[in-house]
Amino acid sequence: MTIEKFCNKKLLEENFKKCVKGYHLINQSPINKETWEELNANIFTSVGIDIQSKSNGSHAPGMDIKCAMGGISNKSGKYSKNKKTIDISSYRLTTVCNSNYFGSIEEIMKEINSRKNFDYYSFIIRDESKNNDLITYDWLLIPSNYLILDPVSYNWEPMIGKRGKNKDEQIGWSTNEISGCKMGITFSMSSQLWIHITMTEELKKFIIASASVNNTQTFNYIDLGDKFCEL
Repeated sequence: MTIEKFCNKKLLEENFKKCVKGYHLINQSPINKETWEELNANIFTSVGIDIQSKSNGSHAPGMDIKCAMGGISNKSGKYSKNKKTIDISSYRLTTVCNSNYFGSIEEIMKEINSRKNFDYYSFIIRDESKNNDLITYDWLLIPSNYLILDPVSYNWEPMIGKRGKNKDEQIGWSTNEISGCKMGITFSMSSQLWIHITMTEELKKFIIASASVNNTQTFNYIDLGDKFCEL
């Protein structure tokens, strides 16, 4: 199912650019996951995609936005210097695997699938490689069951390494590569699932829109209060 079935894609692209540039009129900090959820909802609403619910910044795993398209999980990330790879953080899995209890892949996959209550990943990925004053954002909308984003697609093996002065032991789980992409869980990092993505031509087809902004603050909240609010 394509987004064109729900809205005018050209208008969606235009409003994405307006929204990102509007954000950076006030903020210098890059768009993160929590900010992206709110901005993404604004963009959907602006093109007639009804929003039924939002997590409002909750750290609960799974769906962040429920809309006419289905469930959306919002994620943010940053391109590597060569703009080829992205690291995306996902579920914390301490209840099923940690340094005291390594767990099993069957348990881990069952836990992940129990939280996967959404239809699309909505990624906003930024590129800061040119200079600190310019940020380029790409918005990708990818089906949640897409091969490289589905942990079940991979072969999982224990990740072996040193923990403190101890001898080599299991410190997490890691996978093989599929199309240059892989996943990993490291116990010392709250057993969080990380998705390591190589930005291939195949993935670029999921880019909905892009926007470049000058990261120079024009207004602050007091300026907006002076202009629009009465005390």
